[in-house]
Amino acid sequence: MTLASEISHNVWVGSTPDPATEDEAEYDVLIECSDVARINPAALESIARGKEKDNRQPYIDFPSSGSILPPTWSQVEADGILETCKWIYHLAHGTFPTDEPSPENENGDIQARPRKILIHCADGYTESTMLSIAYLSYSTGRGVADSWLHLHTEKKRNFFAYPTDVALLTCIEPRLLHESPVHADKGLSSITALIKDPTWMHSMDGSFPSRVLDYMYLGNLGHANNPELLRSLGIGQILSVGEMSMWRDGELEQWGTDNVCLVQGVQDNGIDPLMDQFERCLDFIERGRRNGTATLVHCRVGVSRSATICIAEVMKSLNYSFPRAYCYVRARRLNVIIQPHLRFAYELLKWEEILQVRRGGPGALKRELEWADITREIASMNRPYAR
Repeated sequence: MTLASEISHNVWVGSTPDPATEDEAEYDVLIECSDVARINPAALESIARGKEKDNRQPYIDFPSSGSILPPTWSQVEADGILETCKWIYHLAHGTFPTDEPSPENENGDIQARPRKILIHCADGYTESTMLSIAYLSYSTGRGVADSWLHLHTEKKRNFFAYPTDVALLTCIEPRLLHESPVHADKGLSSITALIKDPTWMHSMDGSFPSRVLDYMYLGNLGHANNPELLRSLGIGQILSVGEMSMWRDGELEQWGTDNVCLVQGVQDNGIDPLMDQFERCLDFIERGRRNGTATLVHCRVGVSRSATICIAEVMKSLNYSFPRAYCYVRARRLNVIIQPHLRFAYELLKWEEILQVRRGGPGALKRELEWADITREIASMNRPYAR
């Protein structure tokens, strides 16, 4: 999920590689995104001009997603983001800006060598998001909204962004497109026409629903209330667990009532059961998979009721035990920590028993972990976030 992948020519995004390993040695330049970093395009320019006197691997810093706040950001920061994108592009392509003198070696030849660049952060999907989307827009000439979708749907990257990233990137979008090498021969009016402002962008908090499986997403009520976003992501079904989306008149008919499944009477109170809805919910998800569309599973926040349904589906489709399915879904929910309460956790353990009996075979009822072990391990995983 966090394995490095190429998002544009010679530019990769992934998690921070271990130092002095083969993974790190694959790249010529490493750009680490963190909340203590400052914008420093001059460091990239220095590499492009061949001013590095030794053969050490260059390590560059860049501010993390959510760390540049639109109400307070300055023109200098906007310039820095654009300059950073520009020098990443030229380093990746082995070129040099046409309006600046090119570096020359002792024989007067232009030094031009494409560099393989890694934009990275600790988890591979949070701190690096803002720079990744900005660079994808700059290097491909796509609008910001289109780049957001392209990174997720075509490049298959899972990422987490903040509302401030939406505000910042949409604000500098005209400059990203105007200075993009793809649009070098276009006038201002042509570039302005490229800027799209889809309505789903106004209702998005920065992050898409979490892709748990190719045909199943886990999200919150806000995602469910944004049908245009869901269509753009290839989601054609909605499974609402205890919460009903609030759509405008006519949207439900346009979506299709058969493509919406509502589980009623299940509150996140530790009392209401959910297990008796598993079969119905998973059949609905399977219907979408057979029809070639994805299903959004949501409740209010997307951490308990809907997460329980997603865990049940992973257990069934991937033949995972409850502990493994829990970790699988938890990892793919990215920065949102799933929290099925004790009753739901116990029901999932019973669901594991049902699936084992159906599959049959010797030792069909053997558990990987017992109830006490599971609850202790989940509490241990949550402890760092309870301070």
